[in-house]
Amino acid sequence: MYLTKEEERMLDGKEGYATRKSMEILVALGNIFGAEKLIRVGSVQVAGVSYHNLGDAGLEFLNELAKDGRVKVLTTLNPAGMDLEDWKKLGISEEFARKQNLVIDTFRKMGIIISCTCTPYLIGNLPRYGEHIAWSESSAVTFANSVIGAKTNREGGPSALAAAFIGKTPEYGLHLEENRVPDTHVIVEAKLEKFSDWGALGYSIGKKVENRIPYISGIEDVGLDELKTFCASVVTYGSKPLFYIKGITPGSEKYQPPREGITIEDSDIREAYESINDDVDTIALVCIGCPHSSIKEIATIAKLLKDKTISPDTEFWVATSRQMKQLADKRSYTKIIEKAGGKFACDTCMAVAPLKGRFESVATTSAKGCYYSRHNNMKTKLGSLEECVDAAVRGKWS
Repeated sequence: MYLTKEEERMLDGKEGYATRKSMEILVALGNIFGAEKLIRVGSVQVAGVSYHNLGDAGLEFLNELAKDGRVKVLTTLNPAGMDLEDWKKLGISEEFARKQNLVIDTFRKMGIIISCTCTPYLIGNLPRYGEHIAWSESSAVTFANSVIGAKTNREGGPSALAAAFIGKTPEYGLHLEENRVPDTHVIVEAKLEKFSDWGALGYSIGKKVENRIPYISGIEDVGLDELKTFCASVVTYGSKPLFYIKGITPGSEKYQPPREGITIEDSDIREAYESINDDVDTIALVCIGCPHSSIKEIATIAKLLKDKTISPDTEFWVATSRQMKQLADKRSYTKIIEKAGGKFACDTCMAVAPLKGRFESVATTSAKGCYYSRHNNMKTKLGSLEECVDAAVRGKWS
């Protein structure tokens, strides 16, 4: 891989340990994937923030980098393992909180914005069309590539952090236009009637297209929140972190539908629900916000919970960014939700929080959330926001 004189200096350690280590990571990655050079990135999103995933070894690695490592581009963080302010309300232990705060302090020393969200595009890390970035979290990567039209591979935590310190990433994969061409035509004939249907659609498409790029037709209209949950689901269950929806997402106008095609029918959506939903009635946890809830979703939750009370046998969490929570405070949505017995889980989510062994069952609007909850040995129910709120109030799935 070709390196400029400045890049060679960094690789030789002339700008400190963190810079040298980062260059070693990027050069190794570039050589593995046949990149010709490094390219500049406009922003970075770093995953591997939860102490639950990092452990002491990960924390030690971050501390070494933080001694002289400072980011050179706008860099935000993926969710942590807890709400950084109200962790006690969510049942997090003091020892876990202490270790998680050490992780956050280390990232802060590096100059990273302590955003702790999987929806950086909702809180200010918003790239432009065609811009090269280095993001980590799978749903955010898919949203950036597909809905925004930026260019990023799905970075691991170390490679994203390395890109932040250098301000560059290897030019390979989805940074190259020839690797962004759709290769499977997906014709959607199914009726999508409720929010969770978009997660079920992502499940169906992901399973069918596997590691390919779908060009999707048959969808006339779709909102941001539906796209957000679809991005999370389609990449979790199979496809590359890029898709095109004819007439809706940027870049779709450049391509004709590929010859190879599949059709998604109502039966496919039903099969998705049957696969995701377990045989369980009692709901221990209802969690909305995987990916993190938008202010529009929070407003709908508040409307549904107004003058209602959540069952004493069920916990209700709204996972969202700190910035969305502040907007909810100003609009009195927080007051309504908390009066009903709900809790806000800022800075964290059901995929990275230490939930294993705490809840036997969960209801959510997120197909991705169901995927990770099963890894935590929880029974899962996927449904609409209305169905999830009803389950929280009744303590049971209807």
